Order: sequence, then structure tokens, then C-alpha cells
Amino acid sequence: MPRQMHFMAYLKTGPTATHAGGWRHPESTLGDIFEPTRYEHIARVLEDACFDGCFFADLFGLYDIHRGGFDTYVERGGQISFLDPMVVLPIMARATTRLGLGATLSTTLFNAYHLARSLLSLDVLSKGRVAWNIVTSATELEAQNFGLANLPPKEARYDHADEVLEACMALWRSWEPDAFVLDKAAGRLADPAKVHYADYAGTSVRTRGPLSIPPSAQGHPVLMQAGASERGRDFAARWAEVVFAAQSGKDAMRAFYRDLKDRMDRRGRRPEDCAVLVQTTCIVGETDAIARDKADYVNSLAEEELMLANTSSNVGVDMSRYREGEALASLQGAQGIQGAVDLLEQVRAQQNLTLGEAARRLLPNQIIGSPVTVADRLEELFRAEACDGFVLTPATFPTSHEAFARAVVPELQRRGLFRTAYRGRTLREHLRE
Repeated sequence: MPRQMHFMAYLKTGPTATHAGGWRHPESTLGDIFEPTRYEHIARVLEDACFDGCFFADLFGLYDIHRGGFDTYVERGGQISFLDPMVVLPIMARATTRLGLGATLSTTLFNAYHLARSLLSLDVLSKGRVAWNIVTSATELEAQNFGLANLPPKEARYDHADEVLEACMALWRSWEPDAFVLDKAAGRLADPAKVHYADYAGTSVRTRGPLSIPPSAQGHPVLMQAGASERGRDFAARWAEVVFAAQSGKDAMRAFYRDLKDRMDRRGRRPEDCAVLVQTTCIVGETDAIARDKADYVNSLAEEELMLANTSSNVGVDMSRYREGEALASLQGAQGIQGAVDLLEQVRAQQNLTLGEAARRLLPNQIIGSPVTVADRLEELFRAEACDGFVLTPATFPTSHEAFARAVVPELQRRGLFRTAYRGRTLREHLRE
């Protein structure tokens, strides 16, 4: 079968996703953030369009790096997670039968047994549709919310994450697939010979097991990751089945794609074992001119102060106090996301800006145009092997995802670049198509 695109939708349990002004748009809904119907609706929209899945980006607290507090985020409507996605995802699972469902959880903040138990429980109930977006956390505020004095160094966090994943995999293998007997007459529920202790002991992680949960329809949750640092790429090459990439420009996307696939090859993994999905915001109009007008309007709603706060939060440096020429690495400490730093540097170079200017203007990658124009650009990146598909970040919610599903997906299907129906039932099956 010819290679086809994969799509994951980026979601938040709050007013906005990555676009600093999106929540202010007249089409964006706000009054339903705390209503189950909001999440049921978007899940059905995405499933009707045959998306591989969706995932919730998350932060375990309120960003307070910018100007030393959370005022800008709270007042101006930044990326706030009002609800725990692990509570929202079961609602979406009940409303769908095929759509993949992802949660962001930290290997630094949660212990392996808790992660393995929570994620596999949801994976079993959803019939094998769960993804774990693995993060090691990148802000001191999250560490302090969980009782830590500060974040461990970045390298140490990934070393710990490797052990957490090893422990989770051992726990997820506790029950063999055919362990259940279910013989009422003989009084045998399950075969204890097919249930095993994990007995995992690493340097910083230990767990005895066994987990009290059998395998899901896909065995265990799909592993998703977004690390862009050298250590993060090595981690992805070992574990990830989906990588969320945030490069700007085709050349940077292709370089990242090739680098990750080469690292996978050195570990004995096939290219198709991991889908590299590039972050993209698509602004769709009936014509290119209408789409440009729409983009100009929604972008005008993004206030510079909130864009600066977003950048500060992602790179781990208060950019309101940044002095041109300073090295970000010297200011970050243990904080910051390398992919966000890379994106900032790429935008600075592409637009001939200072770093401080780029920090005040940084919006997500945007593809703007009619359905045909948007499909053309997506096809160009896909065929150039800059990616295996896209993580779609909405400018407005739910209308960005609705417009893409209604107008762009049929165009991609017409070209044979995207499925017209699900062939499998689990998320891992969707990703291997």
C-alpha cells in the first residue's frame, strides 16, 4: 500500500492551544470548557475524519516564569490546563470507537507503577486506543508542586525516564494474554502460572509488581515523545512510536526526520516503527485570499505580552528580562524545552530578527490557504520526507479542527494520501497502516 499521512490533533483542557490569541476569536467556544459535551464533540469530529488520534498537552501547574508570576497567563488566557486529561479521556473514549486518545504524563513526577496502572487501565477500557505522551518535565514549578526542591539535570531526567519505561514495560508484561480461564464450573478465574512479578530494579526506579491488569487489545499504550535534544532524540529512537516535532521550515524538518530515522536504524528499529509528526496550524478558507484574511485577523488577536510569556515558559527563561547576546543555555538551569529553543532560533534566522524580537512574535507554524493549497503544502512536506504526518494545533477551538476535517481531509483522501476508513481498531494499528 502507498505511504499515507498520519494525523494527531493537539488539544488542551483550557481556553487555548498554541495560538496566543485563539481564544479571543468569535468562533472559539469558552463556556463549555467544563462540559463533557465539549470533549465528546471534538472526539467525534476527529473520528469522523479518520484521524489517528488526539492528545492533550499538559502542565502540572500554572506557568510563572514570565515576569516572575502567573498574572499574564491567567489574565490573558495562556495555555492553562483547567482539567486533568486523565479524567477527560474516558469521556471521549465512550463517545468513540476508533480514535486514539493521548495524555501527557511525566516520568520525573510520577512513579512507574502509578503510570503503568493508570495508562493500561484506560487502554483496556478503550479497547487499545491510548497513547502516552512522555515528558520528563521542564519547569521548576512542576517539581515544586510535587514536593521536589528543583528539577534534576536534563541528562539525569532522561536516564531516570529510561528506567521508568523499562519498569512500565515489565509491569505491562505481568499478565500473559491468555491468562484468563473464566471457568465457573471448575471455579477457575485465571491461571496463576501466567501472571508474573516484574521484579524491576534500576538505579533510581524499583517496582515488584505484578500489575493487576491484563494486556489491552494493543498490548500496552502507544509511546509518544517530543524531545529534540541529543539525549531526547536518543530516547525517542529507543522508545517512541510517535514523535511530535516542532521544526520551522522544510530543511529543518528533513534534517530532524533523517537524524531520528538514522538513530532508530542503529538501534535495529525500522523506519515505520515511529511516525514523525510535525506541528502545524492550518488556517483554511474558501479561497487563498479569504484564508489570508482569516489568518491576519486571528493573528492580530495574539498580544505580544502573551506571546513573550509563552516563549519564556517554553524555553525556561524569562525573556522579558533577556539582554541581547546572552546565551539561553546559561540562563536556563535545568528548565526549558530544547525543541522550543531550536524553533526560536530557526524563526530568528528565517525572519532576520533578534532573539528578543522573535520571542515576541513567535506563533506556531502556519499553513494558510484554500483546501487545495493547504493539501498541496502538506503533500509537499510529506513527499519530501520531512515528516510522516502532522500534529495539528488549532488556532480556534473547535472550528480549526472542524474546518480541516470538513475541507482538507476529503482533498487528501481524493489524492490517496489519507485513509477513507479505519482498517484497524487500535491506535497502534492506525499508526502502522
